[in-house]
Amino acid sequence: MSFVCQQCKQPLHLDASLIDLSPSAYDIVASSLPPSPSTTHGRQPSGAEKLAQLPAPASAKAAWRNSVQGSPSSPTPSHMQQRKQQSQRNAPIHPNESFVLLQDSFIRNIPSQLPSTSQTKKPSFSKGRSAAAVPPAPPPAEPPHPNPSPLSHHLRSSLRLFNLLSSRTDLDHPLCAECTHILLGTLTRQLEETKKERDGYIAFEKEVKKEKEREGSGVNKLEAEAKIDRLKEEERLAIEQLKAAERERQQLEEELGSLEREEKALEEEEAEFWRQHNAHLLKQAEQSDQLAALRAAYAADSATLDKLERTNVYNDAFCIGHDGVFGTINGLRLGRVPGVPVEWAEINAAWGQTLLLLYTIARKLDFTFENYRLVPMGSFSRIEKTTGDKATYELYGSGDLHFGRLLHNRRFDFAMVAFLDCLKQLMDYVKSQDPTVDFPHQIVKDKIGEASVKQQFSQEEAWTRALRHVLLALKILLKWTTSGSNG
Repeated sequence: MSFVCQQCKQPLHLDASLIDLSPSAYDIVASSLPPSPSTTHGRQPSGAEKLAQLPAPASAKAAWRNSVQGSPSSPTPSHMQQRKQQSQRNAPIHPNESFVLLQDSFIRNIPSQLPSTSQTKKPSFSKGRSAAAVPPAPPPAEPPHPNPSPLSHHLRSSLRLFNLLSSRTDLDHPLCAECTHILLGTLTRQLEETKKERDGYIAFEKEVKKEKEREGSGVNKLEAEAKIDRLKEEERLAIEQLKAAERERQQLEEELGSLEREEKALEEEEAEFWRQHNAHLLKQAEQSDQLAALRAAYAADSATLDKLERTNVYNDAFCIGHDGVFGTINGLRLGRVPGVPVEWAEINAAWGQTLLLLYTIARKLDFTFENYRLVPMGSFSRIEKTTGDKATYELYGSGDLHFGRLLHNRRFDFAMVAFLDCLKQLMDYVKSQDPTVDFPHQIVKDKIGEASVKQQFSQEEAWTRALRHVLLALKILLKWTTSGSNG
């Protein structure tokens, strides 16, 4: 025979303590159970019965009953005595008040007639005690077994115990561990609610007692009148204080209104101030940006100006150097020597650059030559005489040997002598402006540094050396002119 849980219908495995339950233990369990609910299944308990079942003092119950009935009378001592005797009769006998010790020889003589219930399905945890309208029928009596086997005896003992538990409670037994935990949780909540209800009754009883004590300790008429007069005086003072507080409140409201108006005006003024402040900040930021841009532009322009001031365009336009025995201007050789043939086109171009340099220096110094006017025209430059016969001398030559070309070379010599005269005038002007300027070669008529600039009737080496001295003098003049020493 196997047992199943009467709630979840799961098979159960009984504990060894239930299988080996002795008769004395069975009696102790039966005596500890509450009385059978079959006596109250037929009707609902009244309010008085519920009140009698509460674990509260009789005075509290009487106070509750009087409050419900609306009568201030308290229960009489005889009535309280009857309630006390009734509660003593209804109180269950606790198993710890007495016990019976049985011998092992009596274990087999277990009584077969015990209150039990049928194995019909009972309601679940949520049903109340009033759900069963008809009391359960007692189980059929089992025939006595003179010598039952140990297994059947244990099964019958367990079955009788479960029938007893089912008849004394609202639940069918046996139950599994999970269903038992659920049942314990439900009963715990019911216990907490009952405790709260009990505490409410006790508090109500205390209030009723205090009210009765106040009614019992009444004061005389004179004290009551004096108390009334004192209360009226206190009321009058309170009214005066209230009126003063009302006047003060009205005054404070007026002050608050004026302060609010003043605050609003200050807020508007503050808002206008912040608007102006923000406008000034924006304008300041814009002006700061403009100032930064101007400063950056000024720095860039200053750097450019410094760079331009350090830059000497004349040195780039007229680069004077040397190539061996030749003096050069812009890479063009000026002169001829035996063994190194220099084309007359290169010599003429070099003379054109030389005349242009002398013309540029005189113009920058605002100097005007006497008796001559320079006409720079590249390879065909010339010098015009402004006094006397106003002749024109070509500053370019040729290597042809016919008679016409000989006359032309003679004018070429006159042009070089005129160029040397103009150079001497400019050198004298610079020395007059700055005596510290030193020229290494002096000019005397057609010679510079003991070398003649005339090509006819002279050696080519001497002529080339004279032209190199001319370029050196021009370089000194250009350096003094562009260095700012002239003011």
